Amino acid sequence: MGNAELHSIHVHPVKAFRSQSRREAVVEPWGLAGDRRWVLIDGEGKVVTQRQQPRLALAAAELLSDGGIRLSAAGRAPVTVRVPEPIGTTTLDIFGDKVEGILADAAAHEWCSAYLGADVRLIHMDDPATRRPVDPEFARPGETVSFADGYPLLVTTLASLDALNSLIAQGDHAGEGPLPMNRFRPNLVLAGTAAWAEDDWSRIAVGEVTFRVPKMCGRCVVTTTDQGTAERGKEPLRTLGRHRRFGKQLVFGQNLVPESPGTVRVGDPVTVLG
Repeated sequence: MGNAELHSIHVHPVKAFRSQSRREAVVEPWGLAGDRRWVLIDGEGKVVTQRQQPRLALAAAELLSDGGIRLSAAGRAPVTVRVPEPIGTTTLDIFGDKVEGILADAAAHEWCSAYLGADVRLIHMDDPATRRPVDPEFARPGETVSFADGYPLLVTTLASLDALNSLIAQGDHAGEGPLPMNRFRPNLVLAGTAAWAEDDWSRIAVGEVTFRVPKMCGRCVVTTTDQGTAERGKEPLRTLGRHRRFGKQLVFGQNLVPESPGTVRVGDPVTVLG
């Protein structure tokens, strides 16, 4: 895999909102700087994602230099949300994990609720070093994660997407393909690998940063959501179910945990370490 390189970098300032592409990004222990430090919750404190609200794909959150965000969507005036003062926490439920976060201001709640037509609140993770541990079944002591699904980063490869799209083209819903990479909402996309090579990785280096590869990424209904229209189809879950089933999971991509801090840049060489 001598010619593998980092093809693109993607940050999601608010979980489930549209991603932002970067030429470079700082890797923190809990993920890329600015990635998924904000999340929406419903009236019961449960996290709201595209699973419940596919229209979140059409909303954008621009990361500001001070850690705040600027929310925007078609037909709505944008709103700027500052990092809230850590004067008290709110408990939220993210896939069964109880996590503490800081409520944003009322204007942020109002904007998001009006956009979705549902009562939601926006929450910021003030201290990702302590708030949420990685799944202990796959974690090492002290590893933490932002509001990402379960692990600090997600990596995918162009070769595997090409292979998946070839399989979709042979199936019952060929008209839904080819699918773009944004269906899978990765942080890092690699070029120059073989298809499905990532299945066998346990450690990789991307430029100056090394990562542990704890487990494959099981996929959910979000991957069937067109990130440009918010409409849902059958793919890729139909094809993953036929060709990429590992135990109970339908797999595309690999989760990553940083082993060292640093900065990754588009074009960085990628080396498999184990």
